[in-house]
Amino acid sequence: QVQLVESGGGLVQAGGSLRLSCAASGSIFSIYSMGWHRQGPGKERELVASVNTDNSIYYTDSVKGRFTISRDNAKNTLYLQMISLKPEDTAMYYCAARRNFLDEYTNWGQGTQVTVSS
Repeated sequence: QVQLVESGGGLVQAGGSLRLSCAASGSIFSIYSMGWHRQGPGKERELVASVNTDNSIYYTDSVKGRFTISRDNAKNTLYLQMISLKPEDTAMYYCAARRNFLDEYTNWGQGTQVTVSS
């Protein structure tokens, strides 16, 4: 089983940038399909972006053109570069792993808080 630890969250002004990292251990990172999810205040958790083992990528509409997901299999790390941040991006961000892109996400990190002030 893969263990995941997120970092890189913080407080930023609207229009600012942050890069989230998710360090994986305990298993072969490259075999997992990975995703960034978020849950804002009073909102349901949503998938923000995902990258599969073949490097195919998905973004939810609200972050297209502003967020970039990437993975470095040599470093066992998943990234989420976020620019032009908006107050509505405020949320706890979680990385998650699944063995197959058709499956549910089975392994989750503890989350990192992103707060965007207006």
